This record gives sequence, C-alpha cells and structure tokens, in this order.
Amino acid sequence: MSCKSTKVAPSVDFDHSCSDSVEYLTLNFGPFETVHRWRRLPPCDEFVGARRSKHTVVAYRDAIYVFGGDNGKNMLNDLLRFDVKDCSWCRAFTTGTPPAPRYHHSAVVYGSSMFVFGGYTGDIYSNSNLKNKNDLFEYKFATGQWTEWKVEGSLPVARSAHGATVYSDKLWIFAGYDGNARLNDMWTISLQDREHACWEEIDQSGEIPPSCCNFPVAVCRDKMFVFSGQSGAKITNNLFQFEFKGHMWTRIPTEHLLRGSPPPPQRRYGHTMVAFDRHLYVVGGAADNTLPNELHCYDVDSQTWEVIHPSMDSEVETSRIHKNCVSGQCKWSLTSQIPNMPSGRLFHAAAVIQDAMYIFGGTVDNNVRSGEMYRFQFSCYPKCTLHEDYGKLFENRQFCDVEFILGEREEKVMGHIAIVTARCQWLRKKILQAWDRQRQTKQESGEESDDGAAGGQRDIPAGHRPSGTQLMLEVAIREAEAQPFEVLMQFLYTDHIQYPRRGHVQDVLLIMDVYKLALSFKLSRLEQLCVQYIEASVDLQNVLSVCENANKLQLDQLKEHCLNFVVKESHFNQVIMTKEFEHLSTPLIVEIVRRKQQPPPRLYSDQPVDIGTSLVQDMKAYLEGGGLEFCDIILLLDGHPRPAHKAILAARSSYFEAMFRSFMPEDGQVNISIGEMVPSKQAFESMLRYIYYGDVNMPPEDSLYLFAAPYYYGFSNNRLQAYCKQNLEMNVTVENVLQILEAADKTQALDMKKHCLHIIVHQFIKVSKLPNLRSLSQLLLLDIIESLATHISDKQCAEMGSDI
Repeated sequence: MSCKSTKVAPSVDFDHSCSDSVEYLTLNFGPFETVHRWRRLPPCDEFVGARRSKHTVVAYRDAIYVFGGDNGKNMLNDLLRFDVKDCSWCRAFTTGTPPAPRYHHSAVVYGSSMFVFGGYTGDIYSNSNLKNKNDLFEYKFATGQWTEWKVEGSLPVARSAHGATVYSDKLWIFAGYDGNARLNDMWTISLQDREHACWEEIDQSGEIPPSCCNFPVAVCRDKMFVFSGQSGAKITNNLFQFEFKGHMWTRIPTEHLLRGSPPPPQRRYGHTMVAFDRHLYVVGGAADNTLPNELHCYDVDSQTWEVIHPSMDSEVETSRIHKNCVSGQCKWSLTSQIPNMPSGRLFHAAAVIQDAMYIFGGTVDNNVRSGEMYRFQFSCYPKCTLHEDYGKLFENRQFCDVEFILGEREEKVMGHIAIVTARCQWLRKKILQAWDRQRQTKQESGEESDDGAAGGQRDIPAGHRPSGTQLMLEVAIREAEAQPFEVLMQFLYTDHIQYPRRGHVQDVLLIMDVYKLALSFKLSRLEQLCVQYIEASVDLQNVLSVCENANKLQLDQLKEHCLNFVVKESHFNQVIMTKEFEHLSTPLIVEIVRRKQQPPPRLYSDQPVDIGTSLVQDMKAYLEGGGLEFCDIILLLDGHPRPAHKAILAARSSYFEAMFRSFMPEDGQVNISIGEMVPSKQAFESMLRYIYYGDVNMPPEDSLYLFAAPYYYGFSNNRLQAYCKQNLEMNVTVENVLQILEAADKTQALDMKKHCLHIIVHQFIKVSKLPNLRSLSQLLLLDIIESLATHISDKQCAEMGSDI
C-alpha cells in the first residue's frame, strides 16, 4: 500500500435496480475521510474513568463501550461510553449488580445487549483472592440493567485471556488460561433464551491450534480466525480458521507467499484483530520483547498479508517554542511532533463501527496504562477479480484457440494464445513455431486464403481476420503429461496452484511433476511456488516417497531437502523403522546412511533468488506491446483502431463475452462507446489497463468517462467505479477543474458539473489565468458566467475585475 492520500466517503449510495452483478454508485460530495488515516481522538479524562489495559471494548450503534481492566493498581468494573459522533466520554448508566472487578475477560454484543464472560478477579494490590471466573453477565444497552445468567449443567472451566465471539445466535468461547495451564477447548451457549440456555463443549477436529492465551479472534466469511498468542515453546505466527458448521480447524498456509512478498506479522501476544469486509486487521501486541505499532492486514480471499502504511496526514508536526532559563542563560527549544497514530502497545482493545476501527487503552512503554482513543479509516474498495476472471476463462474453455497435444498418449489440453504467450516465453516460441509450420503446410497445399485465417495471424492485421474461420492451432509438447500441464496452465491464468492436501502424498508427487515442467519452461515464479509447497508438505509419512521421486526426476534441490529431513535427530529412527525404508532403492539407503554418519557442510548463497514475474506484470507488458503480434480483434474509438485480444476482453467483460459468443462482427472490428458517449483516447487506455491487469490509477478526468463503464461493460464488480468515485470526489483541483468540467458536460454528469462550477466560482481568480479557459465552448463559458452571477456579490465582482 502506498502512502498516497486518497479519500473515501462515509457512505456510498447504491442503485440496486441497475444490475445484479454490478452495483451502480452515485456521486455525493463531502465530508470525506482520508483512507488509511489514523486520528487521535479525545482521551478518557481521569474523572470519567481510569487509564487501563486488559479491558474489553464493544461497539453498539454510534458508541464504544469500555468495561473492566486494570489501572496498574486495581482491577476495574466500571462501564465507560464514548460517542463517536460527538467524540465525548461519559460513564454509561448502569443498574443492578455488575460483574466483580476483573481483567482478561471477554465481551461481545448480541442483539441489544453486551455479554461479559470469565476473566481474572481479586485484589492485585494485596495479591489476595485472585482467581479465574466462568460467570456470564448480560448488560442491556436500552435500560442499563446488569443481570447474571445462572446456567445449570456443565460449565467451561474458569478462565481468563481467552477468545470469544458471537455466531448463529450463540456465544463461542475458545482456549485461555485456567490458572495452571493454557487451554484449547471450545464451548458454546445460546443467547436467545436465558431460561433454557446451557453450555455445550464442542468436539473440534482438524489442525486445532495449540493451547494458548492472550490472543484475539475475529469472524469473517462465516469462519472464526485466531492469530498467534502465548503458547509457551509452541508460540508461532500461524493463522488458524475455524468452520462453525463442521467444527473443523485449518491452519492457513503461508507457503504460497514468495520471497519478496510481505510476510505474516511476527509471533506476538496481547494484540488485537478485527474483521472488516474481506480483511483481518492486526494491531500491536508484544512481539519478542518489542512493541511494534505496524498495522497488518490479511486478505481472506487472496490469503496474503500486507503492512498498511498510514496516510500522510496521520502524523501532525507541531512548532511550539519554549524558553528555558538556567543560571541567567536562556535557551530556546522546539517541541516534538504530536502523533496521530498509536504507539506500540499490548492488552489494548479494538472494535469496528461502520468503516472505521477504534482502539482504546493498553499498556505502553515502561508498563504505563493508556487512556488514548484512536480511529483508523478503512478502505472499502471491492476486491480485484483479475485472477478469478482469467481462472474462469480457463475453466469454461470458451474462445480457446490453441490445443496442446501432450505426452506419448497425445492427451489434449485447450487454452488461449493471448494468456499463454503473455506468461510463458517457452510456450510462446512453441506457438510461433506451430504457426509457421501451419502456414507453410497451407502454402505447399495451396490452401492459404487471402484473409489470413488460422495460420496467417502473424502477417495479417488483427482486425482483418474474419471471425469464425480461425482453426484451432495444435501445439505438440511430448515432454509434458496432461495432469501436471493442467496445473501449470492453472498457474498461467491465476498465479496460483492448489496447495497439497494434508496426508495426500499423490498431491505432493503431482507438484513435483509440475516443478519439473516449470524448470523446463523457465517459469521462475512457478518453480519457487512448487519448491515451497513441496518442502512444507514433507513429513514423516511421505518423505521417502518424495525423496525417491526427486531422485528419479533429478530434482536435486528437493532430494537434498528430503535427505536433510530424514537424518534429523528427531526423525531418523522413526523413518528407518518404516516399511517404506525397507523397499527403498539401495543407492538411496547408502546415501542416507552416509549422510547420517558424515553430514555435508552447509552452503549459504548470497545470490538473490529470481521469483519471476507476476500475472499483473506480464499482462501489463503484453498490453504495452508485448502481445501485438497475437492481437485478433480491432477496437475502434471514434474511427481510430486499437488492436486487442478477444480472450482477455471476454474474460473481464460480460459485454464482450456475449458479443464474441453470439454476434461477432464479420470484419473483426468493434466500435467502442460507454452508452451513447465515446470516451477520450486517454480514458479508453485507462479502461484497457483495468481490463488487462486491473490497474485503477488514472487522472480524475478519465474517471468521469469511466464511471459508468463497469455497468455498461459488465465487469465482475464495481471496483473500477468505486476508484473513479473517490478519484473524482477528492482530486478535482484548480489545475484540472476545466478538463473535468468539459468531461462532465460531455457525459451529462450534472452533479459533477455543478461541483466543478462551484470550485471555479470560489477560485475564479486562479482559474481565470488557466490557458484552457479560452478553449471552452461558448455554452460552458455561459454556464460559468451564470454561476458567477449567482454566487458573487457586486463588490466581489469589482474586486475580481481589478485583479484580472
């Protein structure tokens, strides 16, 4: 994420009548908040409530509620309320008997109530009556009433520093600390009916996280996520997800993260994690004796981490000067900056209201409790569907124009020349060679037509190839079998391959075959992906099978990894006692024994690893000229031709997909418009960049032309439109207002035109000096004059007249 200061409106209006697949946005102006901006809000005054840590916060309507914690001397049980609209603190109204003072408890919201479970109680000052609790309290926001739920039957063991969330009308409790040991059990209770509620222990399965405490949980996409926490010697930075329906845990793999990609956060405890849209946000905590303050973001769809860089205005400089006089000598000093973003801390708490995260309290440097409140503005752009769209193109096999003939059995796999030649230079040469052979065969047989069908694609301009007459190009690849080649093709279209299933050695062996192809085809990115997947999948059950296969395929790097795995002190005896070891080839047995007796010296290389190019990088280069000789369609913009690729256009746009499937123009040329409006050449190039590789950076005037493009062309979602919206709303300046005014007039965007006229009127002295003003149409000049006459007084007109 860049530090570029973009803005987002607090609310977005959708017109759901336009389309089911693409939501249509309408423009609305101000007030706006900068995306990824931290703001320091008023801290909690001591007379309202103490500074604290190990507390909880929950969000209800437009308020944050803070309960419990400790102030460094005593445990607390007060309930504070922070109004996010007024930015004001007060004590929440309460009646009834509240929970005893406590910390490391949990709090969740269900309906119009807050539920508090467990925690650590007692007198920390005198170190007496300290114990964990398993009680459950309800606080009703409407009445302020505290009520304890008396539950019959089995109860969870008393605990603190656990995780809690609400899903499907139930409270879910996971892990924690019982005073003697860390836990990893799970319990649930229905919150619908207090009279009949009972606790139920959940029978968990899968890759259950180790026993842990002081970790956060968050629910996203009907799954619960747990990240890191205190687990003794087993502490890791693993992210786990829990399926509520099947009660199944899964460790989220990180082996697909190539070198150079942002890694997961360090292992830590006492941090927070919240969910918003498709993302998880991790803040703070103690990480190996440090208190980092980076904001880490996990994308649930792409399974990737990144560090969110705060906007440029997240930190405010101050310039107060102080005079210090000592022994008659005076010195002047400058105060330091006042940060708007939180410093490193642990045992703070976080909650989400609308599109912002609020963080309160915590323990900062030198074990000091904090009373600070911070707000972070999320970005809520729809996800990029580039990889999914190309993946669907491969799965559906529509518009295929190449057929690969594979192996001795001559199995066939179809694909698209545009995608394959953009991603793999080795296959690109094969396709060009097949084209030359096909053309030569046609010339010798006298069958080649003048229209450039099939084999003439390299010589005939793309727009002159008639549709429906192209033959499927056949490309023979004898060194590849169909199954691994299919996986390789999946990578070319999506930049991803399927992670091997746990315990399925055949999956690992298949990835080894893919790795062999990646080496042959010189696909560095796929090579690294395969190596990381295979090495992460090697275990005691499959190591000998993988080692033998690596030896057979002459994959020395993988063979080396397996041998080192086998001779490890903790592995060796278990491996050699297996039946698989008895059937291992003699040379491999000898190699294992010799390595155990005399391990080779470790070799370290400082050479940088080539991770290859990504799908985005390859498609960018393809659009910028790398794919010119493979163009098979001409897009006409106001009569000017722009060569393009049918498969790419069809993958990204349902408009082009329907056209090419049902009523492709005979001359292979398509006129480009957005409704009745023809976009500018610059805006059209911006749209092609979005189609080919998902780019959303463009000048504001392009955004106005393309605002309706997602609806008209049927893109998978309104991502482009959302970026156009924020680009227009926040980047109209005195320098570009006249260009945007012209574009608004041409596209009949009346609200934008009105906004531009408003800027022109209030900045007219500057606007009047712009050379573009003289090139405006007469009607637009009249609009400006009319706006000036409406908004400016006689005195202001006279002042401007003297300045011009």
